[in-house]
Amino acid sequence: MVEKRFTNGYQRAVLNMGEIITRSARPADLDILLTFEQGIITAERPFDPTLKEGEIHYYDLGLMITAPDVEVIVAELDGELVGSGYARIMIPKSYLKHSRYCYLGFMYTKPEHRGKGVNNKVLEALKAWALSQDIRELRLEVYHQNQPALKAYEKAGFKGHLLEMRLGLN
Repeated sequence: MVEKRFTNGYQRAVLNMGEIITRSARPADLDILLTFEQGIITAERPFDPTLKEGEIHYYDLGLMITAPDVEVIVAELDGELVGSGYARIMIPKSYLKHSRYCYLGFMYTKPEHRGKGVNNKVLEALKAWALSQDIRELRLEVYHQNQPALKAYEKAGFKGHLLEMRLGLN
């Protein structure tokens, strides 16, 4: 694999099958991004008994694509959208050291492209955007039973921080 760094901070990875290119999402990407969202929900349903049945939505992707405090990144491989993620600028609780942080979400790679470095390229692009906004703290949530996701985020440098617990009262 050969990497090239561009002035906007985003990276391209040249692979045998083509290039993984990361870029900002555009309104024209919305239909594909909505299918990615459903892929995320399908993958997370086994970990979350509190999700409603039927089609649900986690995000207002149309609004997020144009929002100034959100960067939605897509990954392309040979002209096909194969992955996504977003960073949203957040204001932390007043007792924390940092004045702003980026919350990451919408991390998705099409199943047939997993293991090719797509998620890493999306994460690198989101990190570059956060740094361009003078933000030095990234946070995300992952289901503790989702071992493949946990391993991927740990490999990218994330560390466990806080475990949210729940008790359903029937």
